[in-house]
Amino acid sequence: MSKKAGRKPKIGTERMTVLDYVIFAILLVLALMILIPFWNVIMISFATQKEYAENPFLMFPKEFTLDSYRALFADGSILSGYKNTLILLVIGLPLSLFLTTSMAYGLSRSNFPFKKFIFFLVLFTMIFNGGIVPLYLIMKSLHLTGTLWSVILAGSFSAFNMILMMNYFYTLPESLMESARLDGAGEWRILFSVVLPLATPIMATITLFYGVAYWNSWYDAMIFLRKADQLPLQNVLRNIIVTSTTNASNASSVDAVKLSSFSMGMKMAAVFVTMVPIMCFFPMLQKHFAKGVLTGAIKT
Repeated sequence: MSKKAGRKPKIGTERMTVLDYVIFAILLVLALMILIPFWNVIMISFATQKEYAENPFLMFPKEFTLDSYRALFADGSILSGYKNTLILLVIGLPLSLFLTTSMAYGLSRSNFPFKKFIFFLVLFTMIFNGGIVPLYLIMKSLHLTGTLWSVILAGSFSAFNMILMMNYFYTLPESLMESARLDGAGEWRILFSVVLPLATPIMATITLFYGVAYWNSWYDAMIFLRKADQLPLQNVLRNIIVTSTTNASNASSVDAVKLSSFSMGMKMAAVFVTMVPIMCFFPMLQKHFAKGVLTGAIKT
């Protein structure tokens, strides 16, 4: 009897309580509130104009069509947008990670010269921003307006991301860096060989933040770029939707109904096309995301 009484229940054999069922029901409702609108967006993009006009809250289209996607990819500008966005990611993401990581590591060291003053300058930019006009004048003086470099450099550094990474570096034992210095390693060697292998969670988090920022970048491109073949994906999609909406408003009453429905299908197709790549990117970093945000947000 004593042995049976002293046994601990195995994991997964505990019975669910009433509270567990209530929590499960609440989470299920919240999940459906997120998934149903998302599913509706996808179904509208595959529905015909007539079917959407009859039932905007569409769950399963009776007539499956790819007209919205054909119109979206018709002129090839969407492929050009994908190309420019990938250029922003391939060049901008490594540059942003390098700038953020190197500065965060330097400011996390206790013997870094003028540490408090430099950190104050970084923090100051989060409170008081110079605005778009000084930034445009700087890019113009550097002869970077009209090039993708202006968009890359404008979003290459985030003070918030740097502070997150700096706080994470504070949690690493100083003895590891001291041991590496005794072995003759310099600061760059310590950063790449000792610190970064231990900083996978925060690196994944910051990579996701910068990746989403570059993927969704449109405002800087709207300010600095003029040629249509230089626009990233978000600006291309905006132009397509604005054009289709304008055509619908200028059409006759009969054609306007068709064009407005078709415009909504294009909008939903544009949303789906924009979301899918970044949704595929997120699960690869998800397991490190929560730990990186939590640890980087708390200074120990």
